[in-house]
Amino acid sequence: MKAVIQRVINASVTVNNKITGKIDSGLLVYLGVAADDTKKDADWLAEKIPNLRIMNDKEGIMNLSLKETSGNIDTSGILIVSQFTLLADARKGRRPSWNNAAPPEKAKELYEYFIIKIKEQGVHCETGEFQAMMKVNYTNDGPVTILLDTRD
Repeated sequence: MKAVIQRVINASVTVNNKITGKIDSGLLVYLGVAADDTKKDADWLAEKIPNLRIMNDKEGIMNLSLKETSGNIDTSGILIVSQFTLLADARKGRRPSWNNAAPPEKAKELYEYFIIKIKEQGVHCETGEFQAMMKVNYTNDGPVTILLDTRD
């Protein structure tokens, strides 16, 4: 599983001109599911992400996790967006290959499982819509962007 985590001041995702998820602050997470990923990968990411110490403390130092800040308030938290393109292999040629991406049925199952596990962490969670064309709007804070891969 791959995740791109961005600390944001605000973020929203829109499908067919309707907002499906919105947070005022917190973390925007793009999640890609590989063909050989399992629930163990989702468990690891769901525990890791809300506990990453990338939120500012009173002195403006990245010393707190989302769970230690306002990640449990209804207007802040984590916005999760499925993104199979994170699994692109562009090493050869000019057209990326997505052969490593999980088939949609498996990807959806693990995406939904990941959302459940994030919510079990006690963090407010909003989402995009699986397999939909989405428009994501956000203001990156910092900017802070972290890449996680369960294979690393």
